[in-house]
Amino acid sequence: MLTTIDYNAMLQYHRERGALATVACYQRDVKIDLGVIEVDNDNWISNYIEKPTYHYSVSMGIYLFEPEILSYIPKGERLDLPELVLKLMHNNKKVNVFNFDGYWLDIGRHDDYERAIEEFAKKREAFLPE
Repeated sequence: MLTTIDYNAMLQYHRERGALATVACYQRDVKIDLGVIEVDNDNWISNYIEKPTYHYSVSMGIYLFEPEILSYIPKGERLDLPELVLKLMHNNKKVNVFNFDGYWLDIGRHDDYERAIEEFAKKREAFLPE
């Protein structure tokens, strides 16, 4: 990923909230270039939305955890981060969100990776502050 997130601000927020886990989130808009049909249980059209844009709060892949988190991770078993977060929630643990509205690209996607290479070269000092 390529981001300008302030990790110190995220850590401070995590501690202030008394969270066991904090997930950095970013607002991502997804434009659908087609008309979206919503259908009810009887197969009748219940809504027709022309080329909508949906707004999602997405994980940036940046997490903060307290050491207690280790007791929720089974030894020798595979556990994805979304599964861990859901496990914590099901156990009524405090899972916090740190909303970030600065610069972020998920370079796991090819188009974002290409863009990140270009932007890093142009704005290197923004991504590597002193």
